[in-house]
Amino acid sequence: MKKYINKLFLLGSVLFLSASCDSEAELTTLKAVSFPSAIEVSSSTLVLTEDSADDNVLLVSWPKVTFPIDAPVTYAVEFDLIGDTSGTTAWQKAKRIVVGEDVLSKAFIGLDLNKIAVDLGLPPDVAGKLVVRVEAAMDRKIYSDPITLTVTPYEKSVVFGEIYMPGAYQGEWNVDTALALTAISKGIYQGYVTVLPGYGPVFKLNTGRNWEQFYGAGATNNDLKDMSTTDFALPGEGSYQIKVNLNTLKWSSTPYAWGIVGSSTHAPTPEDKDYGWNHSIPMSYNHETKTWKATANLLAGALKFRLNDKWDVNYGPADPTTNTINKDNGGAYDIGEPGTYEITFTINDVDPVSAGYPATATCTIVKK
Repeated sequence: MKKYINKLFLLGSVLFLSASCDSEAELTTLKAVSFPSAIEVSSSTLVLTEDSADDNVLLVSWPKVTFPIDAPVTYAVEFDLIGDTSGTTAWQKAKRIVVGEDVLSKAFIGLDLNKIAVDLGLPPDVAGKLVVRVEAAMDRKIYSDPITLTVTPYEKSVVFGEIYMPGAYQGEWNVDTALALTAISKGIYQGYVTVLPGYGPVFKLNTGRNWEQFYGAGATNNDLKDMSTTDFALPGEGSYQIKVNLNTLKWSSTPYAWGIVGSSTHAPTPEDKDYGWNHSIPMSYNHETKTWKATANLLAGALKFRLNDKWDVNYGPADPTTNTINKDNGGAYDIGEPGTYEITFTINDVDPVSAGYPATATCTIVKK
Protein backbone atom coordinates (compact mmCIF):
# COMPACT_ATOMS: atom_id res chain seq x y z
CA MET A 1 0.00 0.00 0.00
CA LYS A 2 2.82 2.36 0.93
CA LYS A 3 4.35 1.72 -2.51
CA TYR A 4 1.13 2.88 -4.24
CA ILE A 5 0.85 5.98 -2.04
CA ASN A 6 4.41 6.98 -2.96
CA LYS A 7 3.63 6.52 -6.67
CA LEU A 8 0.49 8.65 -6.38
CA PHE A 9 2.43 11.37 -4.57
CA LEU A 10 5.13 11.32 -7.26
CA LEU A 11 2.52 11.49 -10.04
CA GLY A 12 0.72 14.40 -8.31
CA SER A 13 3.99 16.27 -7.92
CA VAL A 14 4.77 15.85 -11.62
CA LEU A 15 1.30 17.06 -12.63
CA PHE A 16 1.58 20.07 -10.27
CA LEU A 17 4.97 21.06 -11.65
CA SER A 18 3.73 20.61 -15.19
CA ALA A 19 0.71 22.83 -14.52
CA SER A 20 2.92 25.42 -12.86
CA CYS A 21 5.29 25.51 -15.81
CA ASP A 22 2.38 25.84 -18.27
CA SER A 23 0.90 28.69 -16.21
CA GLU A 24 4.24 30.47 -16.00
CA ALA A 25 4.76 30.05 -19.74
CA GLU A 26 1.38 31.66 -20.37
CA LEU A 27 2.27 34.64 -18.19
CA THR A 28 5.75 35.29 -19.53
CA THR A 29 5.38 34.62 -23.26
CA LEU A 30 4.91 37.82 -25.31
CA LYS A 31 2.25 37.44 -27.95
CA ALA A 32 3.09 38.75 -31.41
CA VAL A 33 1.77 42.27 -32.08
CA SER A 34 1.94 44.16 -35.36
CA PHE A 35 0.30 46.96 -37.29
CA PRO A 36 -2.76 45.39 -38.96
CA SER A 37 -2.26 47.47 -42.12
CA ALA A 38 0.08 50.06 -43.60
CA ILE A 39 0.28 53.62 -42.38
CA GLU A 40 -0.84 56.36 -44.77
CA VAL A 41 0.36 59.87 -45.67
CA SER A 42 -1.65 62.64 -47.29
CA SER A 43 1.15 63.26 -49.80
CA SER A 44 4.48 61.62 -50.53
CA THR A 45 5.92 64.61 -52.42
CA LEU A 46 6.16 67.91 -50.57
CA VAL A 47 7.64 71.23 -51.67
CA LEU A 48 7.81 73.43 -48.57
CA THR A 49 7.77 77.24 -48.66
CA GLU A 50 7.68 80.06 -46.16
CA ASP A 51 4.25 81.06 -47.44
CA SER A 52 2.86 77.70 -46.31
CA ALA A 53 4.76 77.66 -43.02
CA ASP A 54 1.57 77.76 -40.91
CA ASP A 55 -0.45 75.42 -43.16
CA ASN A 56 -0.98 71.71 -42.58
CA VAL A 57 1.20 70.10 -45.26
CA LEU A 58 1.35 66.46 -44.14
CA LEU A 59 -1.09 64.15 -42.39
CA VAL A 60 0.25 60.79 -41.17
CA SER A 61 -2.43 58.29 -40.13
CA TRP A 62 -2.33 54.68 -39.00
CA PRO A 63 -4.56 51.79 -37.89
CA LYS A 64 -5.19 50.92 -34.26
CA VAL A 65 -2.65 48.46 -32.85
CA THR A 66 -4.07 45.88 -30.43
CA PHE A 67 -1.88 44.60 -27.60
CA PRO A 68 -2.83 41.60 -25.39
CA ILE A 69 -3.19 43.98 -22.43
CA ASP A 70 -6.27 46.21 -22.25
CA ALA A 71 -4.59 49.58 -21.76
CA PRO A 72 -3.92 52.79 -23.75
CA VAL A 73 -1.40 52.56 -26.58
CA THR A 74 1.03 55.48 -26.94
CA TYR A 75 1.92 56.41 -30.51
CA ALA A 76 4.86 58.41 -31.88
CA VAL A 77 5.96 59.39 -35.40
CA GLU A 78 9.62 59.09 -36.47
CA PHE A 79 11.40 60.70 -39.44
CA ASP A 80 14.88 59.81 -40.64
CA LEU A 81 17.16 59.70 -43.67
CA ILE A 82 17.01 56.47 -45.67
CA GLY A 83 20.71 55.80 -45.10
CA ASP A 84 20.28 55.98 -41.32
CA THR A 85 17.55 53.33 -41.07
CA SER A 86 19.66 50.19 -41.32
CA GLY A 87 22.59 48.65 -39.51
CA THR A 88 23.47 48.68 -35.83
CA THR A 89 22.58 52.39 -35.44
CA ALA A 90 19.31 52.23 -37.36
CA TRP A 91 16.87 55.05 -36.52
CA GLN A 92 19.08 56.35 -33.70
CA LYS A 93 19.27 59.80 -35.32
CA ALA A 94 15.54 59.92 -36.05
CA LYS A 95 13.36 62.88 -35.16
CA ARG A 96 10.69 61.46 -32.86
CA ILE A 97 7.40 63.23 -32.17
CA VAL A 98 5.17 61.81 -29.43
CA VAL A 99 1.53 61.96 -30.53
CA GLY A 100 -0.28 60.60 -27.46
CA GLU A 101 -2.45 57.78 -26.20
CA ASP A 102 -4.87 56.12 -28.65
CA VAL A 103 -4.45 58.91 -31.22
CA LEU A 104 -4.42 57.60 -34.79
CA SER A 105 -3.13 60.56 -36.82
CA LYS A 106 -0.77 63.50 -36.67
CA ALA A 107 -0.79 66.65 -38.83
CA PHE A 108 2.41 68.62 -39.48
CA ILE A 109 2.54 72.27 -40.48
CA GLY A 110 5.12 73.43 -43.01
CA LEU A 111 7.30 75.12 -40.43
CA ASP A 112 7.63 71.98 -38.30
CA LEU A 113 8.26 69.62 -41.20
CA ASN A 114 10.83 72.01 -42.69
CA LYS A 115 12.74 72.07 -39.38
CA ILE A 116 12.69 68.26 -39.23
CA ALA A 117 14.01 67.98 -42.81
CA VAL A 118 16.74 70.60 -42.31
CA ASP A 119 17.80 69.16 -38.93
CA LEU A 120 18.16 65.73 -40.52
CA GLY A 121 20.43 67.21 -43.18
CA LEU A 122 18.34 67.74 -46.31
CA PRO A 123 19.73 70.74 -48.25
CA PRO A 124 17.31 73.63 -48.93
CA ASP A 125 15.63 74.01 -52.33
CA VAL A 126 16.63 70.47 -53.34
CA ALA A 127 14.31 67.47 -53.36
CA GLY A 128 15.51 64.87 -50.87
CA LYS A 129 14.29 61.63 -49.36
CA LEU A 130 12.96 61.07 -45.84
CA VAL A 131 11.30 58.01 -44.39
CA VAL A 132 8.53 58.10 -41.83
CA ARG A 133 7.26 55.34 -39.57
CA VAL A 134 4.92 55.06 -36.58
CA GLU A 135 5.82 53.63 -33.17
CA ALA A 136 3.20 51.94 -30.96
CA ALA A 137 4.18 51.36 -27.33
CA MET A 138 2.68 49.62 -24.33
CA ASP A 139 4.61 46.78 -22.67
CA ARG A 140 7.04 47.02 -25.62
CA LYS A 141 7.55 49.09 -28.77
CA ILE A 142 6.61 47.97 -32.26
CA TYR A 143 6.98 49.84 -35.55
CA SER A 144 5.11 50.17 -38.80
CA ASP A 145 6.74 49.67 -42.16
CA PRO A 146 8.24 53.02 -43.26
CA ILE A 147 6.99 55.20 -46.10
CA THR A 148 9.39 57.22 -48.25
CA LEU A 149 8.71 60.94 -48.70
CA THR A 150 10.26 63.31 -51.22
CA VAL A 151 10.69 66.62 -49.41
CA THR A 152 12.06 69.93 -50.69
CA PRO A 153 12.81 72.15 -47.66
CA TYR A 154 13.41 75.87 -47.76
CA GLU A 155 16.00 78.07 -46.12
CA LYS A 156 14.37 80.36 -43.62
CA SER A 157 14.89 84.01 -44.48
CA VAL A 158 16.67 86.29 -42.07
CA VAL A 159 13.87 88.74 -41.37
CA PHE A 160 13.70 91.99 -39.50
CA GLY A 161 10.85 94.24 -38.63
CA GLU A 162 7.92 94.77 -36.32
CA ILE A 163 4.26 95.62 -36.35
CA TYR A 164 2.44 97.19 -33.42
CA MET A 165 -0.66 96.45 -31.39
CA PRO A 166 -2.28 99.51 -29.81
CA GLY A 167 -5.31 98.61 -27.72
CA ALA A 168 -7.38 98.81 -24.58
CA TYR A 169 -5.01 96.44 -22.73
CA GLN A 170 -2.70 99.48 -22.38
CA GLY A 171 -5.27 101.47 -20.44
CA GLU A 172 -5.06 103.96 -23.30
CA TRP A 173 -4.60 103.51 -27.01
CA ASN A 174 -1.02 104.66 -27.40
CA VAL A 175 0.75 103.44 -30.52
CA ASP A 176 4.05 104.90 -29.26
CA THR A 177 4.16 102.45 -26.34
CA ALA A 178 2.10 99.62 -27.83
CA LEU A 179 3.25 96.01 -27.92
CA ALA A 180 5.71 95.31 -30.75
CA LEU A 181 5.16 92.02 -32.58
CA THR A 182 8.51 90.79 -33.93
CA ALA A 183 8.98 89.19 -37.35
CA ILE A 184 9.75 85.48 -36.95
CA SER A 185 9.40 84.60 -40.64
CA LYS A 186 8.59 86.40 -43.88
CA GLY A 187 5.39 88.32 -43.16
CA ILE A 188 4.73 86.50 -39.86
CA TYR A 189 4.90 88.29 -36.51
CA GLN A 190 4.69 87.10 -32.91
CA GLY A 191 4.38 88.64 -29.47
CA TYR A 192 2.77 88.33 -26.03
CA VAL A 193 0.16 90.40 -24.23
CA THR A 194 -1.71 90.38 -20.92
CA VAL A 195 -5.22 91.81 -20.54
CA LEU A 196 -5.56 92.77 -16.88
CA PRO A 197 -8.90 92.86 -15.00
CA GLY A 198 -10.78 96.04 -15.84
CA TYR A 199 -8.99 96.52 -19.17
CA GLY A 200 -10.68 95.87 -22.48
CA PRO A 201 -9.70 93.15 -24.99
CA VAL A 202 -9.91 95.20 -28.22
CA PHE A 203 -7.00 96.36 -30.38
CA LYS A 204 -5.74 97.28 -33.85
CA LEU A 205 -2.60 96.27 -35.77
CA ASN A 206 -0.39 99.04 -37.16
CA THR A 207 2.50 98.72 -39.61
CA GLY A 208 4.34 101.61 -37.92
CA ARG A 209 4.21 103.58 -34.68
CA ASN A 210 1.63 105.84 -36.28
CA TRP A 211 -1.87 105.64 -37.78
CA GLU A 212 -0.87 105.98 -41.43
CA GLN A 213 -1.67 102.30 -42.05
CA PHE A 214 -3.45 99.92 -39.74
CA TYR A 215 -5.57 96.78 -39.84
CA GLY A 216 -8.92 96.10 -38.21
CA ALA A 217 -11.28 93.15 -38.33
CA GLY A 218 -12.62 92.03 -41.68
CA ALA A 219 -15.22 89.37 -42.44
CA THR A 220 -14.42 87.70 -39.09
CA ASN A 221 -12.56 88.72 -35.97
CA ASN A 222 -9.47 86.84 -37.20
CA ASP A 223 -9.40 88.40 -40.68
CA LEU A 224 -7.24 91.48 -41.30
CA LYS A 225 -8.77 94.31 -43.34
CA ASP A 226 -6.75 97.34 -44.33
CA MET A 227 -7.92 100.52 -42.54
CA SER A 228 -11.00 98.80 -41.05
CA THR A 229 -12.63 100.73 -38.22
CA THR A 230 -13.79 97.49 -36.56
CA ASP A 231 -11.56 96.47 -33.66
CA PHE A 232 -10.06 93.04 -33.18
CA ALA A 233 -10.96 91.40 -29.86
CA LEU A 234 -9.12 88.93 -27.63
CA PRO A 235 -11.21 86.33 -25.73
CA GLY A 236 -10.99 88.29 -22.45
CA GLU A 237 -8.72 88.73 -19.44
CA GLY A 238 -5.50 86.72 -19.34
CA SER A 239 -2.23 86.33 -21.18
CA TYR A 240 -1.90 85.33 -24.83
CA GLN A 241 0.60 84.55 -27.55
CA ILE A 242 -0.35 86.60 -30.62
CA LYS A 243 0.57 85.60 -34.17
CA VAL A 244 -0.14 87.76 -37.22
CA ASN A 245 0.34 86.53 -40.79
CA LEU A 246 0.37 89.38 -43.30
CA ASN A 247 0.74 86.83 -46.12
CA THR A 248 -2.69 85.35 -45.43
CA LEU A 249 -4.17 88.40 -43.61
CA LYS A 250 -5.03 86.28 -40.56
CA TRP A 251 -4.22 86.55 -36.86
CA SER A 252 -4.63 84.18 -33.92
CA SER A 253 -4.31 84.14 -30.14
CA THR A 254 -3.38 81.26 -27.84
CA PRO A 255 -3.62 81.29 -24.03
CA TYR A 256 -0.01 81.55 -22.89
CA ALA A 257 1.42 82.40 -19.48
CA TRP A 258 4.54 81.64 -17.52
CA GLY A 259 3.93 80.97 -13.85
CA ILE A 260 5.61 80.19 -10.55
CA VAL A 261 5.12 76.80 -8.93
CA GLY A 262 6.37 74.95 -5.87
CA SER A 263 5.79 74.33 -2.18
CA SER A 264 6.32 78.05 -1.45
CA THR A 265 3.31 79.13 -3.54
CA HIS A 266 0.53 77.41 -1.57
CA ALA A 267 0.06 75.36 1.59
CA PRO A 268 -1.06 71.73 1.30
CA THR A 269 -4.81 71.18 1.28
CA PRO A 270 -6.75 68.19 2.63
CA GLU A 271 -7.47 67.18 -0.96
CA ASP A 272 -3.97 67.81 -2.35
CA LYS A 273 -0.87 67.71 -0.17
CA ASP A 274 1.20 68.90 -3.18
CA TYR A 275 -1.15 71.73 -4.15
CA GLY A 276 1.69 74.20 -4.66
CA TRP A 277 3.45 71.85 -7.07
CA ASN A 278 0.24 71.09 -8.98
CA HIS A 279 -1.11 74.63 -9.46
CA SER A 280 0.93 77.49 -10.93
CA ILE A 281 0.42 81.14 -10.05
CA PRO A 282 0.26 82.88 -13.46
CA MET A 283 2.52 85.82 -14.21
CA SER A 284 1.53 88.89 -16.25
CA TYR A 285 3.49 90.07 -19.28
CA ASN A 286 4.88 93.62 -19.39
CA HIS A 287 5.29 94.32 -23.10
CA GLU A 288 7.43 97.41 -22.50
CA THR A 289 10.08 95.61 -20.42
CA LYS A 290 9.47 92.23 -22.12
CA THR A 291 9.30 90.46 -18.77
CA TRP A 292 6.79 88.28 -16.96
CA LYS A 293 5.97 89.43 -13.43
CA ALA A 294 4.03 88.27 -10.37
CA THR A 295 3.61 89.66 -6.87
CA ALA A 296 2.75 86.84 -4.49
CA ASN A 297 2.58 85.94 -0.82
CA LEU A 298 5.02 83.05 -0.52
CA LEU A 299 5.63 80.47 2.20
CA ALA A 300 9.01 79.05 3.13
CA GLY A 301 9.67 76.38 0.50
CA ALA A 302 10.68 75.72 -3.10
CA LEU A 303 9.96 77.79 -6.22
CA LYS A 304 10.54 77.35 -9.95
CA PHE A 305 8.94 78.38 -13.26
CA ARG A 306 6.75 76.58 -15.82
CA LEU A 307 4.63 77.38 -18.87
CA ASN A 308 0.83 77.20 -19.09
CA ASP A 309 0.38 75.40 -15.75
CA LYS A 310 2.05 72.26 -17.17
CA TRP A 311 5.42 70.56 -16.82
CA ASP A 312 6.08 70.30 -20.56
CA VAL A 313 8.32 73.39 -20.44
CA ASN A 314 9.86 74.36 -17.09
CA TYR A 315 12.95 76.06 -15.70
CA GLY A 316 14.89 75.63 -12.48
CA PRO A 317 18.29 76.83 -11.24
CA ALA A 318 21.35 74.65 -11.70
CA ASP A 319 22.97 77.03 -9.22
CA PRO A 320 20.46 78.61 -6.79
CA THR A 321 22.91 81.42 -5.98
CA THR A 322 22.44 82.92 -9.48
CA ASN A 323 19.51 84.42 -11.41
CA THR A 324 20.08 82.09 -14.37
CA ILE A 325 17.59 79.25 -14.69
CA ASN A 326 17.92 76.21 -16.93
CA LYS A 327 15.36 74.41 -19.06
CA ASP A 328 14.17 71.09 -17.59
CA ASN A 329 16.47 71.47 -14.59
CA GLY A 330 15.12 69.73 -11.49
CA GLY A 331 16.49 72.35 -9.11
CA ALA A 332 14.40 74.98 -7.36
CA TYR A 333 14.95 78.20 -5.44
CA ASP A 334 14.60 78.00 -1.66
CA ILE A 335 12.32 80.68 -0.24
CA GLY A 336 13.67 80.81 3.30
CA GLU A 337 11.32 83.38 4.80
CA PRO A 338 7.56 83.80 4.25
CA GLY A 339 6.38 87.15 2.92
CA THR A 340 5.37 89.15 -0.13
CA TYR A 341 7.72 88.74 -3.06
CA GLU A 342 8.03 90.33 -6.49
CA ILE A 343 9.14 87.74 -9.04
CA THR A 344 10.18 88.42 -12.65
CA PHE A 345 10.97 86.02 -15.48
CA THR A 346 12.70 86.97 -18.75
CA ILE A 347 13.10 84.62 -21.71
CA ASN A 348 14.17 85.06 -25.32
CA ASP A 349 11.65 82.71 -26.94
CA VAL A 350 11.58 84.40 -30.34
CA ASP A 351 10.03 81.45 -32.15
CA PRO A 352 9.36 78.44 -29.91
CA VAL A 353 7.62 76.47 -32.68
CA SER A 354 10.62 76.29 -35.00
CA ALA A 355 13.53 76.99 -32.65
CA GLY A 356 12.28 75.47 -29.39
CA TYR A 357 12.77 77.13 -26.02
CA PRO A 358 16.21 78.44 -25.08
CA ALA A 359 18.47 76.54 -22.71
CA THR A 360 18.45 79.35 -20.15
CA ALA A 361 16.29 82.22 -18.94
CA THR A 362 16.72 84.73 -16.11
CA CYS A 363 14.66 85.66 -13.07
CA THR A 364 14.59 87.87 -10.00
CA ILE A 365 12.99 87.08 -6.64
CA VAL A 366 12.80 90.11 -4.32
CA LYS A 367 11.11 90.27 -0.89
CA LYS A 368 9.03 93.44 -0.53
